[in-house]
Amino acid sequence: MKVDYKYIVAIVATVGLFMDLLDGTIVNVAVPTLAKDFNTGTTTIEWVVTGYLLSLAVFIPVSGWAGDKFGTKRTFLFALTVFTIASTSCALAWNVQSLIAFRVLQGVGGGMLTPVGTTMLFRAFPPAERSKAAALMVVPTTVAPASGPVLGGFLVQYVSWQWIFLVNIPVGIAGLIITARFVKEHKEAQPGKFDPYGFTLAASGMAATLYALAEAGSRGFDDSRVILFGLAGVALLIAFWMAELRVTDPMIDVRLFKDRLFRACSTAQFVAMTGFSGSLFVLPFLLQRERGLSAFESGLTTFPMAIGVMFIAQPASRVYRVIGPKRMIATGLIIASLTSFTFVRVDLETSQWTIRAIMLVRGCGFGLMLVPLQAATFATISPKDTGRASSIYSVSRMLGQSFGVAIAATVLTSRISHRGGVPAAHLRGLPEAIQHSTLLAYHDTFVVAGLLTLVGVVAAMLIRDRDAAGTMRPKAHAAAREDDAIAAAAH
Repeated sequence: MKVDYKYIVAIVATVGLFMDLLDGTIVNVAVPTLAKDFNTGTTTIEWVVTGYLLSLAVFIPVSGWAGDKFGTKRTFLFALTVFTIASTSCALAWNVQSLIAFRVLQGVGGGMLTPVGTTMLFRAFPPAERSKAAALMVVPTTVAPASGPVLGGFLVQYVSWQWIFLVNIPVGIAGLIITARFVKEHKEAQPGKFDPYGFTLAASGMAATLYALAEAGSRGFDDSRVILFGLAGVALLIAFWMAELRVTDPMIDVRLFKDRLFRACSTAQFVAMTGFSGSLFVLPFLLQRERGLSAFESGLTTFPMAIGVMFIAQPASRVYRVIGPKRMIATGLIIASLTSFTFVRVDLETSQWTIRAIMLVRGCGFGLMLVPLQAATFATISPKDTGRASSIYSVSRMLGQSFGVAIAATVLTSRISHRGGVPAAHLRGLPEAIQHSTLLAYHDTFVVAGLLTLVGVVAAMLIRDRDAAGTMRPKAHAAAREDDAIAAAAH
């Protein structure tokens, strides 16, 4: 049976995305074990996570240009090779410094995998089938981060921490074979010149900003280091924005934000991921630190979110063609916000099945938001600009996630201190007053995460379904064109 080419590209793109996103969460549960094995402190071991994050920030911007210049297939093969080799090296690390270095190298490949893979996918699917492509991408987007804590907890608890990196090797090799044999090369006729100034300003600006956000989680937003790097990052990004407006061939074409639909979808994604990531960051702390669950048990409790996304992805893809992105994205964000508020009722005695049910509903809301968002974002972007638009979209997602984690961590820390609670390893057995105060701090953090998600509803209302008509059913597209003609005639 012959497989349609677009589905071969979808397999390749989802493999790259899955590996990239899985690596973002699978390592987190192993950090305490790594610190113990390498006999190092928290400040040093945090760079195992932060180094990967900063490397992603540096190399995402160059992926769009590299794909246009050298070809998306060649660039994807390079990124996947680097990621696989770096994963092997991480498993063989002999001290914490070598592990950090290999994690940075892993970020080089990871930073290029997702944008280039997304570009390949949306070029393979025609505009009218973008919702199908979006539904396929939703699976790794949710399953990978949700599976990370489960798989990582299992491997650390029952095998060894090295296997959190070794699991990437067979998947990477399979992806390389399929890509090399079946994927077609695509280059842009005029990819433009490399923009060293834009690359330097964007890389340093995002790295400084992400470093400040990562440090804010433990130090607080009023810390001098956080303020220094935060202000420097913002200044560099402003300088980057101004410089890119004057460059003929920009590294990141910020002029794409003049496109109304792309601007609205990117804004909605950034705000939505801020709220989503904040609550997802706090929940494992509540389950493991306060309720005393193991990393594996915690992962099993949060995994139903992935089931919810997979359950809703295909129906959402079909509904999208009829009603468009605006109402679907807004509804998904409202559902997600309500689930964050629901966690205010969770305490030490709440059944794990209740928490799993909340996560299942949350997954449905997330999928209802993500499918139309991925389908509509590039609807009015020309094929030659898809690569650079994909880079912007990936950067927006990553910054939203980082910002959400930083806010949640800072709110949780400050509220525990304010309410007189304790960041205990296990609340059971402590005085009831301390248990209550600590739980209230978690509840405050979930409220903030829910409010941030609600802000995403406001951003979603900026989306116009008419702009995305080309990705919907043909009748909707024709009706939109007729409406535009009538409006033009009226003026």
